Amino acid sequence: MKVIRISMLALALGLMSFSAVAPVKSLVSKIETVETAASTIVWKAETIDVGQIPQGTPKAIVYEFKNTGKTAVVITNVQGSCGCTATDYTKEPVLPGKSARVIATYNAANKGAFSKTVTVTTSAETTPKILTLKGTVI
Repeated sequence: MKVIRISMLALALGLMSFSAVAPVKSLVSKIETVETAASTIVWKAETIDVGQIPQGTPKAIVYEFKNTGKTAVVITNVQGSCGCTATDYTKEPVLPGKSARVIATYNAANKGAFSKTVTVTTSAETTPKILTLKGTVI
C-alpha cells in the first residue's frame, strides 16, 4: 500500500512540474519580446503642443525618433487622423544609432482648439505608435 501511495505522489508531482514549464517559457518569451520592442525606437516627443497658430496657414510639426536597437527600422506607414493633416516621413531604413523624422502638416481651417493624431507603423513594433499634435487656431 505504501508503494502505491508513493508512486501516486511521484506521478502527481511529475505531472505538475511538466504543466508548469510551458506557461513559464511562454511568459519569458513574451517579456523578452516586449523588452526588445520597447528598446528599439525612442521618440523625442509623442505629443507636441504648437500653441496658437493662424487660421488658413498650414503648420508643420516634426516628430523625431532614434533607433536604439541592433537592426535597421523601416517606417512602413504614416496616417493622419483626418484629411486636414498631411504626412511625410523618412523612407530609407533607419540604421542602429541613427535618427529619423515624421512630419505632420496641419491645415488650420477652423478656429478653436484642436487635437489630431498621426499613426506610425514601423518594422520594429507590432503596435502602431500614436503621435498627437494639438493647439489653438486663432
